Amino acid sequence: MIDLYTWSTPNGRKVSIMLEEVGLAYTVHPVDIRKGEQHKPDFLAISPNNKIPAIVDSQGPDGKPFALFESGAILIYLAEKTQNPLLPTEAMARYRVLEWLMFQMGNVGPMFGQTHHFLFNPPEDVPYGKKRYHTETRRLYGVMEKRLGEVAYLAGDAYTIADVATYPWIARFPRHQVDLAEFPTVKAWFDGISERPAVAVGMDVIPE
Repeated sequence: MIDLYTWSTPNGRKVSIMLEEVGLAYTVHPVDIRKGEQHKPDFLAISPNNKIPAIVDSQGPDGKPFALFESGAILIYLAEKTQNPLLPTEAMARYRVLEWLMFQMGNVGPMFGQTHHFLFNPPEDVPYGKKRYHTETRRLYGVMEKRLGEVAYLAGDAYTIADVATYPWIARFPRHQVDLAEFPTVKAWFDGISERPAVAVGMDVIPE
């Protein structure tokens, strides 16, 4: 059994989608970040950086409860725990998946997150921040547009944890002030993944 500590953010939804994809039983523990629940001592004992998501696996690698934070690390862990092809074992394919997972972790997440901050209900208008992060967000959409014009999924021909990680961020395209019609290969990729039953369930574990 997996205990999932999460909220209705793109990073949180990565892990609920992944749990649905690999078919592991899990219990959801909402951590309402609007109320500051991520700062409570019980949660900090699991996630010392006070960020969701985090998990506790009652049957960790040594058979004992194992806590893990950082969404990318959790995706890798769950794929390896279940020996799921969402993370291939063949070296070249594995590194390609990790490459695009790191693209999400190091670029899509941080930059799109800043775009959310400056464009979506900001406490004050900061034109420089709006322009900087919206421009970078559109550039990253362009990187994905080119890549998905060459392959079906971010890491190649197969759906992987790189797509699981990136999809929930693209799902917030209205907050990015991006028209997906401008990026047709991204839109086709997004629409196809949206049809996966595990994605539909995982996205709605904690509704907006």
